[in-house]
Amino acid sequence: MPVCSSLCSNAIRLHRHQKPIFLQTLNLSHFTATRAKFARMSSQGADAEAQKLISFSLSPAAALVIQKGDITEWSVDGSSDAIVNPANERMLGGGGADGAIHRAAGPELLEACYKVPEVLPGIRCPTGEARITPGFRVPASHVIHAVGPIYDGGSNSQASLRNAYRNSLMVAKEKELQYVAFPAISCGVFGYPYDEAATIAISTIKESSDGLKEVHFVLFSDDIYNVWVSKAKELLQQ
Repeated sequence: MPVCSSLCSNAIRLHRHQKPIFLQTLNLSHFTATRAKFARMSSQGADAEAQKLISFSLSPAAALVIQKGDITEWSVDGSSDAIVNPANERMLGGGGADGAIHRAAGPELLEACYKVPEVLPGIRCPTGEARITPGFRVPASHVIHAVGPIYDGGSNSQASLRNAYRNSLMVAKEKELQYVAFPAISCGVFGYPYDEAATIAISTIKESSDGLKEVHFVLFSDDIYNVWVSKAKELLQQ
């Protein structure tokens, strides 16, 4: 069962008739601190009421958190957290969330990306793989650069998207990070259908979340947020 919270409230509220099962498995003090930190992201005039956060239990030790907001402003503690950048294979910035993360992190991020060795001419991170750099000027301590597929309707797209999520979590664990925030990889200009992308993303995270405390989705679009919440209820409340 999910625990839902509007960021402008002062307490976690359960929907009527729900039992507080999730509160038994999630560290409540940390959840409250995370919620308070995300509430401060409203300071630039965003509508706090619209920035909603909903959590699901992945295991007795791990939670999935889906929230509305700007991933460039997300962090938990600034030392054991990372945001995922939906990068291209060159890792030199681009449009959408990729460009926004590069702008927020500052020119140091681009310099760090240039230092990542090319595995093929012009390719630092092949599709489905992930690389990690410091976060520089973003609040999170690290940026994980994951390359999702351009959607073509085939099984290769599914496998590559699954690998992008799985490899992102793998590099986070290698750095002993505890908190990771994803955007909806490949759902922008790469054209991945939201419903299928959400199924792959959430199921992969469910399978690969061991060793982490929280995995977040920080989603800017209402449409994507609604699909992700609906899919999480379908996959995680069984």
